[in-house]
Amino acid sequence: MMKSVCRYDVGMRKLLEAINEEPAGTAFIVDDDGKLCGVVTDGDFRRMLLSGKSLDESLKKSDLGEFVSAREGQSMEDLLRITSKRVRTVPIVDGDGRPVNYFRYEHRLSMIPVAEPDLKGNEFRYLTDAFLSTWISSRGKYIDDLEDRFSKFCECKYGVAVSNGTVAIHLALLALGIGPGDEVIVPDLTFAATVNTVLHAGATPVIVDVEESSWCIDPVMIEKAITAKTKAIIPVHVYGQPCDMDAIMVIARKHNLKVIEDCAEAHGAKYKGKTVGSFGDIACYSFFANKIITTGEGGMCLTNDDNLNQRMRVLRDHGMNKSKRYWHDEVGYNYRMTNLQAAIGVAQLERVDQIIADRRAVENRYRESLKKFSFIQWQKDFSDRNHVVWLVSIELIGKSREELFNSLSKHGIDVRPFFYPLSDMPVYRQYVHSSGVSKLLSDRGLNLPTINEIDYDKIVTAFNAI
Repeated sequence: MMKSVCRYDVGMRKLLEAINEEPAGTAFIVDDDGKLCGVVTDGDFRRMLLSGKSLDESLKKSDLGEFVSAREGQSMEDLLRITSKRVRTVPIVDGDGRPVNYFRYEHRLSMIPVAEPDLKGNEFRYLTDAFLSTWISSRGKYIDDLEDRFSKFCECKYGVAVSNGTVAIHLALLALGIGPGDEVIVPDLTFAATVNTVLHAGATPVIVDVEESSWCIDPVMIEKAITAKTKAIIPVHVYGQPCDMDAIMVIARKHNLKVIEDCAEAHGAKYKGKTVGSFGDIACYSFFANKIITTGEGGMCLTNDDNLNQRMRVLRDHGMNKSKRYWHDEVGYNYRMTNLQAAIGVAQLERVDQIIADRRAVENRYRESLKKFSFIQWQKDFSDRNHVVWLVSIELIGKSREELFNSLSKHGIDVRPFFYPLSDMPVYRQYVHSSGVSKLLSDRGLNLPTINEIDYDKIVTAFNAI
């Protein structure tokens, strides 16, 4: 029986306790036969008090308004049709009209999200400026400014702004001349964009396992996977953790391989004091809305090689000759970023250090709040690496992740599991060279909400439940 079921003549204080007990903030009112006759939300309760009703009084049937309910067994589509902005909690009754459960759409509307953009600076001001300038497409001062500022932030000479992080990797592969007949080594634990771009380029991905300690691509497995066809490595600084770039660059030089750093989740991370993205031939970043720095959608290719810089600019802009406008020397792509997006990015970069510090502070609050739970294993800090907090990332050791998901969901808190390993998905299985650790991490890893406004008490309560 639900704790928040009350008789129609319940005292107002008891009613308040029932509302407070239920995560939905709702009490379900029944008659003498136990049949549902009303619904009282926390908002309804406040309105009754404001209208003059005393806490010492009892609820009356006349206090109850109209309500909607659903029958056991109704489909999700039926439940969704019943809900609206005004009606978000729907009681579910059995064949006799007695409440047995409820459906709450509120979770989807007001859950604490896993991530949200930090837009507290000059984002709107610069966006408006770009809009009023009428330069709203792929030319404008903010694009040049973003390329210049972000490349300097990442200790690189050149930046090429693009429409998203996925095309950034594709553009890098094309600029390096990688295509059919070539093999590119990628980690098993990564977002699918990393491997998809290799396939888009016509090359063959070779999927290798990751280190259990860092979650990043394992240099030992890279070495084992190299063949005469291998042309490049794409190390992914996953969840903000820098890869072992010394070991990777030694392997690359030994075998004459190109290195494309996937830094989509690692803006500002450092390896031995040097910013990730500045080690390989080309670095690729994403500015998606949940990333540390965002332009809504968008991305960037960084390089220290002027020839690669020029090559990427030609390919990004339809393959158009830079000296002869509208003359196309080759087939190119429209991978350009808009001035409107870049305006947001410039404002973000003005506060990048604070944004990174704020995310680290969120992780530290979690560590303090959850320190009593020995089954939590935190993302490792290495003495020679400074990981950044893209999403607060943990492993659950010996506990049910599904049970925790359900517990957090009941408290209006969104979480997400680690990426599925590429080796688990049939579409990529033929490209697997080594796996195992990736599966282990994927099964027990999850990301907690990484935003400034978090009710840590609710998080602790949810963890206590498991």
